[in-house]
Amino acid sequence: MKVLVRVVVYVMTFVILFGGISAFGYIGSNKGYWNPTRQTPIPALQGVSVPEHNPKKPTVAVLLSNPTTEVFDFMVPYQMFAMTEAYNVYAVAPDKNIKTLTGGLDLMPHYSFDELDRLLGKSPDLIVIPAMPMGDEAKYKPVREWIQKHSDTKLLSICAGGLNLADTGLLKGKEATTDWKSFDYQEINKYPETKWRRDVHYVADGNIVSSAALTSGIDAVLYVISQQLGEPMAEKIAKEMNYPTYHFVKNPKVDPYYVDRTEMIFTFNQAFQWNKKSAGVLLYNGMDDGALSTIFDTYAASGTTKVYTISDAKQPIVTKYHLNLVTRYQMANAPKLDRMFVPGVEAESLAAADVKQWNEKGNNVVPELIHSGYEDRFMFDAPLEDLAKQEDVLTAKYGLKRLEYRATNLSFVGNPFSFEAFGIPVLLSFAALLIAFYIDRRFIRKVKRGRHQSLARS
Repeated sequence: MKVLVRVVVYVMTFVILFGGISAFGYIGSNKGYWNPTRQTPIPALQGVSVPEHNPKKPTVAVLLSNPTTEVFDFMVPYQMFAMTEAYNVYAVAPDKNIKTLTGGLDLMPHYSFDELDRLLGKSPDLIVIPAMPMGDEAKYKPVREWIQKHSDTKLLSICAGGLNLADTGLLKGKEATTDWKSFDYQEINKYPETKWRRDVHYVADGNIVSSAALTSGIDAVLYVISQQLGEPMAEKIAKEMNYPTYHFVKNPKVDPYYVDRTEMIFTFNQAFQWNKKSAGVLLYNGMDDGALSTIFDTYAASGTTKVYTISDAKQPIVTKYHLNLVTRYQMANAPKLDRMFVPGVEAESLAAADVKQWNEKGNNVVPELIHSGYEDRFMFDAPLEDLAKQEDVLTAKYGLKRLEYRATNLSFVGNPFSFEAFGIPVLLSFAALLIAFYIDRRFIRKVKRGRHQSLARS
């Protein structure tokens, strides 16, 4: 009995101390990425820049939801369809209020659902469905209903947006795919009437195309473009993006990824990276939409870095493809930063005035043109290689896997693993052992000795 009590004490001490602290850190980090609360007041906005509507062009509606939408899933497909100049491409949401992308990027929709319906008088020609949390039924319900309302149109889901699409019931009896984690976490089991495939980057079934994790969405978008505008246009967009794995567009079959030991670095970063880096990202007019998304879907998504949007603009920053970004911090009230990123291969010229203004305000952090020297590389290459230097190689390699980015030309140089992410669990385990040992000696063994002494006296 004593042995059992002691085992329980040791196990419970470990579970409470190690498990409690790790769960608290993991949940906090995950919430900070998926639901990043704005700490500054929303400015008084006077207008939203909306791309001119051409009734002769097909219309692509890229969805935004409440409270958040995955940043890559929204930004990159939006940019790619806009790059063709063959579509009207709009950011569309249940209402016109500010929406947030994962990691803390705020923007204004071009149209509400009702406004776009009135403008077109029919369904959009294509609806892009990013990953959107469905936990808050009241906030999410309008998104589901609007997709169902336009079920006869072309539908394209990106990453875990496949689960959002399945939630509408429109994938019943169809083949589809989604991000690789959803298979191992059994999230697809909620939709047993769909034939789920994890061995492809995308699936086309009737009017629906679904993609696997993150950059697999690029293959799916290029596939749709090739079908609607022709192969030369798809190749042109891929070339302009320096996208290195176009062959998946023609043959999407891949060896599946699984949740395995590589997940450990991501979990430990989320749970035990208590001293996260603080990185600013300087927003400026004309900035590249996709390049901006790379900051949030590498650094912020890794669990190692908090990212803050900064500019001195009082009104929305308008990107190269007419997204309206709303800055969270002005230069004068920016939080203390470790780094300041200025994304985009054209940042040196387009952001020159903003960089000068930042420097003139006496800020000690030197702006970094993160994509400088990467003009002929894919937009995620620079942040991923830099992440290895800032954090460690394991974190960068997992970032590559998380993105489902299967390029082989990246060079990761840095610490082999995170000493903080792995060191803190070791210290917590040792602390739990000492506490359990103290409880054992102070109470359990003391009681045992006390009983022996009583028996000896009697």
